[in-house]
Amino acid sequence: MTTANPSPLWQPGPQQIADARITRFQAWAADRYGAPAEGGYEALHRWSVTELDTFWKAVTDFFDVRFTHPYARVLGSRAMPGAEWFPGATLNYAAHALRTADDPARADTPAILHVDEAHEQRPVTWAELRGQVGSLAAELRALGVRPGDRVSGYLPNIPEAVVALLASAAVGAVWTSCAPDFGARSVLDRFQQVEPVVLFTVDGYRYGGKEHDRRDTVAELRTELPSLRAVVHIPLLGTEAPQGALEWSALTSADVAPVYEEVPFDHPLWVLYSSGTTGLPKAIVQSQGGILVEHLKQLGLHCDLGPDDRFFWYTSTGWMMWNFLVSGLLTGTTIVTYDGSPGFPDTGAQWSVAERTGATLYGTSAAYVMACRKAGVHPSHDYDLTRVKCVATTGSPLPPDGFRWLHDEVRADLWIASVSGGTDVCSCFAGAVPTLPVHTGELQAPSLGTDLCAWDPEGNALIDEVGELVVTNPMPSMPIRFWNDPDGSRYHDSYFDTYPGAWRHGDWITVTSRGSVVIHGRSDSTLNRQGVRMGSADIYEAVERLPEIRESLVIGLEQPDGGYWMPLFVHLSPGAALDDDLRARIKRTIREQLSPRHVPDEIIEAPGVPHTLTGKRIEVPVKRLLQGTPLEKAVNPGSIDNLELLRFYEEIARKRA
Repeated sequence: MTTANPSPLWQPGPQQIADARITRFQAWAADRYGAPAEGGYEALHRWSVTELDTFWKAVTDFFDVRFTHPYARVLGSRAMPGAEWFPGATLNYAAHALRTADDPARADTPAILHVDEAHEQRPVTWAELRGQVGSLAAELRALGVRPGDRVSGYLPNIPEAVVALLASAAVGAVWTSCAPDFGARSVLDRFQQVEPVVLFTVDGYRYGGKEHDRRDTVAELRTELPSLRAVVHIPLLGTEAPQGALEWSALTSADVAPVYEEVPFDHPLWVLYSSGTTGLPKAIVQSQGGILVEHLKQLGLHCDLGPDDRFFWYTSTGWMMWNFLVSGLLTGTTIVTYDGSPGFPDTGAQWSVAERTGATLYGTSAAYVMACRKAGVHPSHDYDLTRVKCVATTGSPLPPDGFRWLHDEVRADLWIASVSGGTDVCSCFAGAVPTLPVHTGELQAPSLGTDLCAWDPEGNALIDEVGELVVTNPMPSMPIRFWNDPDGSRYHDSYFDTYPGAWRHGDWITVTSRGSVVIHGRSDSTLNRQGVRMGSADIYEAVERLPEIRESLVIGLEQPDGGYWMPLFVHLSPGAALDDDLRARIKRTIREQLSPRHVPDEIIEAPGVPHTLTGKRIEVPVKRLLQGTPLEKAVNPGSIDNLELLRFYEEIARKRA
């Protein structure tokens, strides 16, 4: 039980607590808005969810959010879905992201540090960033781009993508992006929904030491997106612009001050896409104002970022963490963009980027941490990481062994922030708090303004028990709608169908009696055997400690006769064999470390584990395949990293039929 492990792995010292921006915010909000001056984070969080309007007004004042037209009230309607934030207000996200460029002392310091696989640094100063955004915004207007038009990017994580997003926001257009490793079908499944008028694209990208030419894919996108009025060519591999395309350099060289469109608070900023494992990906629309205030809170208070920081998160433009990374600019932070493989030329590559760029907050995936552990990487021995204050992880729950490895191999006084949120809100429900201790395997606390609970099926709150992750108050960054969902039914059914008026995210969590949070995995793929629930993440954490197991996938299937079949698929490490001894050790590991009820019925060697394009194991579609659903109905092929792997699971289902 989590509460049986009271000793923290890390806790901040008195000076760290005093220096944290969240401490300053609490004292400031106590003085001006009646926030509790005593009681630490727990008291501040309670106030932030019980006095929701006052809390968010305090956030906008603390961070000097500049409304070009004032708001009538903070919350016009608290309904979920349909909450109305800051009605009457106008502002612009890009204007806030570029405010630091107005400071003469900062104008020539880096806003972006770009690194590629050669680990050469290319800085873009605040003045250069503002000039390029101003130039591109003027050119977009000249091309006829108007507020509400969609602008798309088929781009890697490069500074040009940041410029294109900010220029789009400056004119009030709606940004949307995919990474260039997405195939044409995957991109079209997304972009065709929103009908972009401009497409920014590269000719290719570099990954794993190789060049990948994408000109044929770009040609297909141009053919299949009839809404396009312009295509902008970024010659990452040095090729000439195709016929009819505009050159990036010609659009960004004027160095003019940006003109920012005043847009309503709830004006669309960007469209993100869910994993879309069945049907077309959900096209999630978030607002300029909602993202602005949510990210100021999350990055400025929870991540403790400010002008002296450097913020590196390994991500691609096809994942919400890229949008989150770009928002680091809101806090005056230098952001680090990295374009390349996470493990090239070796597994320790990301640590090298953190060292070379002087990152103070380094974010990555739990999977990368565990891969480093398995590969015998020794970050503190091989790299100078003295500037890294915090290592944050997301994408999947960081196992307890991952916490211990970071503590032992990076630094004993390292702040480890496992965070959990979602594309759906482009933020964190729970995770980093710079003033709280870190307990192994746990997220520090729910985020400010986020009324996070674990609920049983009847909607009763649970403490120290597994329940559904629900949010009972609106958050500003919740979707304003889904694209092409005119009556809101798809949006409603995605989050509000189970518990009317409360957001159900689809994760199993435990809220502990000391206020921390444990994520157990997706509730729609949770293993419920003989009434005992267990998250798949718990199985993976135990099984993948075994050196022979590269990765695993566990599925629980209710049988027509009332039985329950639970196979465990294992992708073996090179040279390993699934013999009787390994099978016995896998079963013993699960029996002893987790639960005898969750020992798998079969252990099956698999050629690999399929993932979404953002790296998440796909459990529910495999479950559907094993239940006999045809492949074309069980999964959206364009959302999977390796469709051929699913043929293996389909064959397993066929043999069982």
